[in-house]
Amino acid sequence: MLRRLKIDPEFQSKIPPLTFEELNLLEANILEEGRILSPLIVWNGLIVDGHNRFAILKNHPEIEYTVLEKEFANRYEAIVWICKNQLGRRNLTPQQFKYLIGQRYEAEKQAHGGERKATDKICPLTSSHQTRASIAQEAKVSEGFVQNAAGYAKGVDAAEDAVPGTRAKILSGEVKPTVAELAAVSRAAPEERPALVEEICKPKKRAKSKNDEMKAPEAKAPEAGKQTELLPEASPELPSEPAVPAPVKIDNQQLREIAASRYHAKRLATGSDMLCEIEAAADNMKQRWEQTFQHYPDILTAPDNRAAVAKIAQSLTEYLKEVEERTL
Repeated sequence: MLRRLKIDPEFQSKIPPLTFEELNLLEANILEEGRILSPLIVWNGLIVDGHNRFAILKNHPEIEYTVLEKEFANRYEAIVWICKNQLGRRNLTPQQFKYLIGQRYEAEKQAHGGERKATDKICPLTSSHQTRASIAQEAKVSEGFVQNAAGYAKGVDAAEDAVPGTRAKILSGEVKPTVAELAAVSRAAPEERPALVEEICKPKKRAKSKNDEMKAPEAKAPEAGKQTELLPEASPELPSEPAVPAPVKIDNQQLREIAASRYHAKRLATGSDMLCEIEAAADNMKQRWEQTFQHYPDILTAPDNRAAVAKIAQSLTEYLKEVEERTL
């Protein structure tokens, strides 16, 4: 059965890649269990979910696994399902979220027959508006965000086609091109795109402020008798990385030891132990709120959104006040 399964590059490109550590941990967990708990989901022999598990299975064919067949009317429906599945199951970077929204929008338009013009006798209105509205409502973003995400996704894919490995750098946040830069790549002729992508991937130079100049320490001459260590110059080009890294070659015993090292003898936790949990939860809440405000500024400007945020904040304030009273 495993030999009959295949990876479709277009489907795989919609799956946010695992980090080196995440992939190693997944492999260790699978070997510890002796089987894969989540099934590989396929359509017509093509994997639509489980690409990383499939890669591990090819190195460990003795591991037990199951396959779940899905039915889709066409490739676009399969892509829509992949994007929705990823949007609902993983902690995504803002770049990954925007990319998946854009990919889902384009795929849903194609699944519904593509753009329908106002002169179409069967459907006098375009289907794109309904598609944008539906996605925006489900993802809790504006229709404008969905439209912009579509252009963003096209630019990312154009950059990937020109220089393989660029998509992973952009979606991980390693490279942060502007919307205008990505639009320029997608509009450019194919032969011009590699140079544009190379320029995008160059480290951005930050202009020094007066405060930086005041804080910068003066260079000191090395003391007599001491050697100075010369640091290597940074390379302007970063090596390309595959969309999904290949599993690291570690023998089964080493991987079992990695998995076993994560388990410790049980003991009762104390209040002192759990203070870090309270602090981490508070920091995480503040960070997630600020990220949301940054990427979706209309949440603080649209009247309905502002009222909803104020209501949530009031509820939290009341709860925190109650907690504070318990400590008095």
